[in-house]
Amino acid sequence: MSKPTQQRIGAFVAAISVVGAILSPALVSATSNSANTTISASVQAVISIATSSTVSISLTPTGAGSLSNGSDAITVSTNDALGYNLTVADSDATTTLANGGSNFTASSGTKTTPITLANNTWGVAVPTGTTGIGTNGFDASYASETNLASSTSKWAGMPATGSPMLLKSTTSTATGDSTTVWYAVKADTTLPAGTYTDTVTYTATAN
Repeated sequence: MSKPTQQRIGAFVAAISVVGAILSPALVSATSNSANTTISASVQAVISIATSSTVSISLTPTGAGSLSNGSDAITVSTNDALGYNLTVADSDATTTLANGGSNFTASSGTKTTPITLANNTWGVAVPTGTTGIGTNGFDASYASETNLASSTSKWAGMPATGSPMLLKSTTSTATGDSTTVWYAVKADTTLPAGTYTDTVTYTATAN
């Protein structure tokens, strides 16, 4: 092979080597990478309620009638940011305070139109300014009364089960939020002596 031919072949090989180097893909070394995961914890709403369990009212009747009252403390806690509703109703369809065949009948007053108690009746009330109570005609406040011959305090009859009365409505979380509910009885001497009882049910519902 002549020298010029060898030179042309050498130049051709060199050109191919340069082109090959240009066209070869570059190798990149990856030393790390990342990916994200979202942690989602769902916290459920919970609510608890406690009461005094028993409201004991002592009454000495007179011919013209005598009134005594007592209060219950209802405590609610909830983590619901929208708050809760508190209601009360009789535990059954019978709304009397009973002692055998004798009883105190529920007042004919209502939440919107409470009234003073008639003889041998009983009633329930909360102060009119109670948070979120809604339309009502209760007194601004209630205080302990024992064997009063005359009282201007206003009371509603206890609603039967299935028709609860709204006592309070809140709009935020609560810890040990207390509501005072008042009960009163009025009797004359035609009502036999004895202990008259009924059971009411409070319900606290998270909003």
